[in-house]
Amino acid sequence: MAPLDPWVLLGAIAQVTERVRLGTLVTPLSRRCPHVVAKHLTTLDHLSGGRAVLGVGLGEPVDRDFGDLGDEVDARVRAAMLDESLELIDQLMRVPTDFTGEHYRIKADLHPRPVQRPRRPIWVAGVVPNRKPLARALRWDGVAPVAPGRHLTPDELAAHLARLESPPRAGWEIVVHRLEGIPAQEYAEAGATWLVYSPSPTSEGWESEITEMIRTGP
Repeated sequence: MAPLDPWVLLGAIAQVTERVRLGTLVTPLSRRCPHVVAKHLTTLDHLSGGRAVLGVGLGEPVDRDFGDLGDEVDARVRAAMLDESLELIDQLMRVPTDFTGEHYRIKADLHPRPVQRPRRPIWVAGVVPNRKPLARALRWDGVAPVAPGRHLTPDELAAHLARLESPPRAGWEIVVHRLEGIPAQEYAEAGATWLVYSPSPTSEGWESEITEMIRTGP
C-alpha cells in the first residue's frame, strides 16, 4: 500500500499542469465517505480548471487494502456500497441531497458545484471477463477494464467490449492500460479511447518505473 494520499498529490499536479486529465485509477469507494470524495472531486476540479476525472472500482488486494485495515472484505457488500456511493456522489455534485440507502444516509447541499457540469466524469474499472462491472460502467461515463496482474491485449479488450448488453452512448470512454510493444493504433481499433502508460503495480520495481516515466514525460 502506498502511504501517499492521491488527492493531495493530484492537487499539487493541478498547479503545474494545464492540459492533462487528473484522476484516480481507481478509488475503492467502499472505504471512502461519499461526501468526502465529493468534496475532494470538486476541489480538484476547481484547482485544475475542470480537468478532474473519477475512476472507481472494488479495489484489491482484499487483505492488505481492506481486511488488514478493518474495512469490509465481502465483494458483494463492497459492490453495493460502490453503487450507493456513486449515486450519492453524483447527487452531491449536482443538487441538494437527502439520501437514505442501505449503507449511507446523507442530507447536504454542497457548494460550490464542480467546474464541469453536471459533474466530473466517472470511469468504472472492472476485472475481465466479469460482466457486472461492465454493466455498472454503462450507467456512468466510461469503463477501465483490467486483467488480474497484467495489462490487456487489444484482442482481449475487443472481446470484452463485445459483452456489452447495449451500445454505449456518445462520449462513453474506454480506458485501457497499454502493453509495452503493442502500437496504440491496435488498441484504438479494438475500441480504446484513452490509453494509459503504466507498469503493473504487481510487477517488481514498479515504483521506480513510474518515477522514471514521470521524470521523462510523454
